[in-house]
Amino acid sequence: MQAVVLAAGEGTRMRPLTEQTPKPMLPVADRPLVAHTADTAIEAGADELIFVVGYEADAVRSYFGDRYGGVPVSFAVQERQQGTADAVAAAREHLDGPFAVLNGDNLYDAASLGALFDAAPSVAAYRVADPTSYGVLSTDGDTVTGIVEKPSDPPTDLANAGAYVFPAAARDWLDVPLSDRGEREITDVLGRVVEEASVTAVEVDRWLDVGRPWELLEANEWKLGELERRLDGEVRGDADLRGEVVVEEGAVVEPGVVVEGPALIRSGAHVGPNAYVRGATLLGEDTHVGHGVELKNTVLMAGSNVPHVSYVGDSVLGRDVNFGAGTQVANLRHDGESVRLTVKGDRVSTGRRKFGVVAGDGAKTAINTSLNAGIVLSSGATTTPGESVTRDR
Repeated sequence: MQAVVLAAGEGTRMRPLTEQTPKPMLPVADRPLVAHTADTAIEAGADELIFVVGYEADAVRSYFGDRYGGVPVSFAVQERQQGTADAVAAAREHLDGPFAVLNGDNLYDAASLGALFDAAPSVAAYRVADPTSYGVLSTDGDTVTGIVEKPSDPPTDLANAGAYVFPAAARDWLDVPLSDRGEREITDVLGRVVEEASVTAVEVDRWLDVGRPWELLEANEWKLGELERRLDGEVRGDADLRGEVVVEEGAVVEPGVVVEGPALIRSGAHVGPNAYVRGATLLGEDTHVGHGVELKNTVLMAGSNVPHVSYVGDSVLGRDVNFGAGTQVANLRHDGESVRLTVKGDRVSTGRRKFGVVAGDGAKTAINTSLNAGIVLSSGATTTPGESVTRDR
């Protein structure tokens, strides 16, 4: 089974985190997001990976090389972002039999993906409470009879989960017309396959479409929750590591630190003394969490620092961020409503009662800065001493 992994998009809904890093390469636990997709595909039975790349393609190429997970890897370039069918068409010359198509920013459980591969031709389906926000499959038993986008009267509660296995003939059905959105949609290819073959809807047990910052946090919660305790780095003095905590070789945890897992402390990270790390927290390579700092359910990307007497909860901090002494992050609205975040210029509900801030690469706060829940700091943004930040910058 060849697996085409779509990894060409810019990830505009994830900005500012994707201004220098393609969304598929954002960190989820100990590897990039798209590596989890690739690993799951291999575990499910894929014997070749074809990555479709575009935006910041070199980052994907350098990570995967010409072999990954014991299977050969090749790359196809999507020159213009004209939709998912256009992305698969870019890989056409590599296809020589039935093939899977997977979104490189989606997470699946391996057993469900294996069932999808075994049922080919097939499409992944996920039961949702409100199908009106999704592409919805219509079915006759397990057989797909059609798909409708965001219907007001859904035919089923089966959302299209964005993973497909197509017959070899579909290689010639990829040149679909532009949709009303101005894109060539993979769902139109699915429609043709439904007309030509019996397509099985395979329900997946677990699925996450990682498109926005809070979904990156959720992806880390999922994958950090699968950690098994391992202490390869240096744990000094009376540091107290509780539960499923991984300290990689080259990381240092100083005396007085308490870490409540699941947590991953990556190589080169330095924690403490006297810091508190809890919840599903990722401390990326070469990060620093210093004295009197509490980090809760947070992603701290490579090279970032929270060095002195600060609280950061339910937040995503990009690369090389520095929070000055006394920086405090609010992560809860007093009215009990879900925290809202700016996505492509609109304030959108995260669906989370607790969510802190998103900081782009190189953002810096001055001492005693307060950041309100749902604030986005753009890449390179700064604050002034004692400032209370209540609007994005």
